[in-house]
Amino acid sequence: MKVAVLAPVAWRTPPRHYGPWEQIASNIAEGLIKLGVEVTLFATGDSITGGKLDAICKTGYEEDRTQDAKVLECLHISNLMEKAGDFDIIHNNFDFLPLTYSGLIKTPMITTIHGFSSPKIIPVYKKYNNIGHYVSISDADRSPELSYLATVYNGLDTRDFQFYDEPDDYLLYFGRIHPDKGTAEAIQIAMKSKRQLLIAGIIQDENYYREKVEPFLSDQIQFIGQAGPDKRKELLGKAYALLHPISFNEPFGMSVAEAMLCGIPVIAFNKGSMPELIQDGQTGFLVNGVDEAVDAVEWLDQISREDCHDWASSQFSCEKMVGDYLGLYKQILNRK
Repeated sequence: MKVAVLAPVAWRTPPRHYGPWEQIASNIAEGLIKLGVEVTLFATGDSITGGKLDAICKTGYEEDRTQDAKVLECLHISNLMEKAGDFDIIHNNFDFLPLTYSGLIKTPMITTIHGFSSPKIIPVYKKYNNIGHYVSISDADRSPELSYLATVYNGLDTRDFQFYDEPDDYLLYFGRIHPDKGTAEAIQIAMKSKRQLLIAGIIQDENYYREKVEPFLSDQIQFIGQAGPDKRKELLGKAYALLHPISFNEPFGMSVAEAMLCGIPVIAFNKGSMPELIQDGQTGFLVNGVDEAVDAVEWLDQISREDCHDWASSQFSCEKMVGDYLGLYKQILNRK
C-alpha cells in the first residue's frame, strides 16, 4: 500500500514547539512506516520522516514570515494532487482546501477534520460528503450536516512522555495564550487555591497577554514561554495537575492526553471533547467554572496517577490511532 500523508505547511512536521496538526500528521506517517507501509510525507522541506519527504518550501510560513501563506498552501496541495496517481490513498490533514481536488483525481482521499475554524467552511465539506471519507477526532466535534466514516482519537508517541509517580506541587497551564484556552481563568484558579502556577505556551493574542496575564506574573504565577519536547516532558511530568479551563468546544485537547500519559490529573471545564478525554473523578475532574475548579484542586490527592497513565495509554497512543486508520484505509480501498 502506498500512502500520501498531507501535512500543513505552517510549521515543520513534526513541530519544534507548536503545531498540533503537524504533530498528528507526523505520528500517522511514522506509525504507518513502522508497520511496513510505504509512506510519502508532503510537508515542509525541513520536516523529519522515516519515509519519503516531498516539499515545495524549505520552512513553514509561520517560521519564515517573508512567505505568503496562501501561495505556499496552493503550491503545496497542488504538488500532491498532480502526483495523486502514484498513491493508493491520500490522507489529508490539511483541512478543507484539498477536498476541492478530490473530484478531479481517482485516488481516494481520507480527511481527518481537526476542527472547524468557522461554520463558513462547512459548505466545502458538504459538497464532497459522498467521497470525502471524513474522520472526526472526537464524537463531540461533529457537524450534523456531514457524514463520517469514524471517530479516531489523536494518538501520541508514548515514548515521548515519562511517568512521574512523585510530582512537585505546582499547577500547570500548557497551551496557547488565548481567551479560548482560559489562561486568565487558570490564573484565578491558582490564586484562589493558593498554588503556584507555571504557564507554558505561545502568545497568540498579545492584547490578552498584556491585559489578563502579564499583570499577575509573580513568584506564584510564572510565564515560561514556549516549551519544546524535552521541557514539555519535564513540565507535564512534575506538575501536580494540569489546568484546562477552556471557553470553547475544543475538538480534542492534545495537552490533556499528554498530561495523563505522564500520570497527571487534569481539571478541565466541561466543554467539547473533555468528557471523552477525561474520566471524571478517576483521571481528573470536569468542572463548570473557576470556583468548582478550586474545589477540585482539594480532591486531587484522590486521583491515582497510574490510572491517568493507563487510561491515556489505552486510548490515545500512536499505535491505536494508526491501527484504526489502517483499518479505515483498507475499508475504503475494498469499496473500489
